[in-house]
Amino acid sequence: MTKRNKKCLVIDKRNHLGGNVYCEEQEGINVHKYGAHIFHTNDKRIWDYVNQFAEFNNYINSPLSLSKGKLYNLPFNMNTFYQLWGTKTPEEARDIINKQIAKYGTKSPKNLEEQALSLAGKDIYETFIKEYTEKQWGKKAKELPAFIIKRLPVRFTFNNNYFNDKYQGIPIGGYNVIINGLLKGIDTKTNIDFFEDREQLELLADTIVYTGKIDEFFDYKYGQLEYRSLRFENELLGIDNFQGNAVVNYNDASYDFTRIIEHKHFEFGTQDKTIITREYPEAWDRSKEAYYPINNDENQKLFKKYKAESQTLKNVILGGRLAEYRYYDMHQIIASSLAKVEEISSNSNE
Repeated sequence: MTKRNKKCLVIDKRNHLGGNVYCEEQEGINVHKYGAHIFHTNDKRIWDYVNQFAEFNNYINSPLSLSKGKLYNLPFNMNTFYQLWGTKTPEEARDIINKQIAKYGTKSPKNLEEQALSLAGKDIYETFIKEYTEKQWGKKAKELPAFIIKRLPVRFTFNNNYFNDKYQGIPIGGYNVIINGLLKGIDTKTNIDFFEDREQLELLADTIVYTGKIDEFFDYKYGQLEYRSLRFENELLGIDNFQGNAVVNYNDASYDFTRIIEHKHFEFGTQDKTIITREYPEAWDRSKEAYYPINNDENQKLFKKYKAESQTLKNVILGGRLAEYRYYDMHQIIASSLAKVEEISSNSNE
């Protein structure tokens, strides 16, 4: 029973609950099974909401970037610029960036490469963006739309905190603590494929909340949307510290993976072993998990057809990255979900 006295059944196609934030405990380490998840928000209401389920540590995301054998700090800041050019003042760094933008940039970028050159110059683009992005999306930077990079955070301070948000951290004990708190008193079933028994499952509920792929929900009637998939390779190592940081990006095309996650560092672990995960971007097909929508013009046109049809449905709510075909951070999807609850409650009281 929910807080609003509604009966609820949550089903999951996988053999566990929690979606992509699910953590798997191994050797006393909470392994982020589907990639690194770092909670951050500026919204105190959202922060207070998640803190009712779990206590958060004070983890600050400060990833490193490996390019041509050299490590750099992220996001782009004065530490990065010193490592890249030896500059020691904001004025020196600004001067180099502005000169490169003037030389290589364009006022009307037509693709991602032109956009990046116009925002940050040649050195930053070639060192940090080009090869990493091409691995991530499986396309040349010149083939990717400019809007993928709407802005590049460039800081002229010595600050390695990746996020500017006031509230950030990792739930102590992993994200399963939050999932278990959210689902307390709720009926749940795993290893259930909605589409294999759709008719019977739909009869169980007055309202359906669907978070899977929107094109699959409509049986791909207008065509198939494109997604990017990921493959994760875990390795247990008999040492207590592999890379000294939770996240290290591998920019070069010579590496098939985009980053290595060392999970124990999310919770400041002191175990005598460590677990690392190499993250490989992959082309998606229906046999694989979809992680990222590919929001180019063609896909957006197709998505609009599905969205228009979804708005004609009664008692069906489509939400999340796949159902709304857009990128969401965790705090954004919580805000969206809470807003939808308030909307439904308000309409039911009218």
